[in-house]
Amino acid sequence: MIFSPLFLKGPLKPFLPPPFFLSHPGKIPVRNLYGGTMDFSDIFATRRAINHFDSDRDVSDALLREMVEMAATTPSSFNLQPWSLMVLRDTEEKMRLQKLAMGQVKVSEAPVTLIVLADRKGWSDACPFTEKNFQEMIKAGGMSESQRDWFSKARAKLYGTSEASQLAFATKNTGFFAMALMLAARSLGLHTHPMDGFSMEGVMEAFHIPDTYWVPLLMCVGYFNEEKELAPPKWRKTYDEIVVRFS
Repeated sequence: MIFSPLFLKGPLKPFLPPPFFLSHPGKIPVRNLYGGTMDFSDIFATRRAINHFDSDRDVSDALLREMVEMAATTPSSFNLQPWSLMVLRDTEEKMRLQKLAMGQVKVSEAPVTLIVLADRKGWSDACPFTEKNFQEMIKAGGMSESQRDWFSKARAKLYGTSEASQLAFATKNTGFFAMALMLAARSLGLHTHPMDGFSMEGVMEAFHIPDTYWVPLLMCVGYFNEEKELAPPKWRKTYDEIVVRFS
């Protein structure tokens, strides 16, 4: 079996040869950048928040687009998709962001760094995607024009009653999208590192981000620098530690 775990130093190779899937019909093959396939479980097993990126190896616009469009299939509340991305490739922009992110070198080292945005007003009539979403639901037969008022009131009741409810709506949905970005990246042979160690106020000001947005995380995207050592995987809670009940 061809298997090269990414916590071992060495070049990325196809994780499993195509014949594996012929004899294991329950497995879902996922293409990787090298023309081979990964089982979906391998994407989870090898997704790492790496600290060292190869600054000499670019991520093409086409590959980044594919990654984002894969992640865009993420589910969201009423399909409102309250997320956006700022894509930083320019060295000056990345250095400006790095200063606001506790000086983390990976911010400028990665070929692409994303500012992930959560729109706290993404539920409201003021958001242009709300009307587009409503019209698409009409086309799909899930809504009718007569339900416009109901839809508006339902969104306001669920997501617009307080600052806390607006923030919860924006961040929980954008969190789904961010995780999908990391898995999509891994399936394409890329690595990522999500970060919450930064000054949100500083980032908002430096990059002229409207105050309707919250910035839940930054994300570096690129390839692992093979000249560095990859730290062992961190511990994770077990099933029994995750599942709880309250009396």
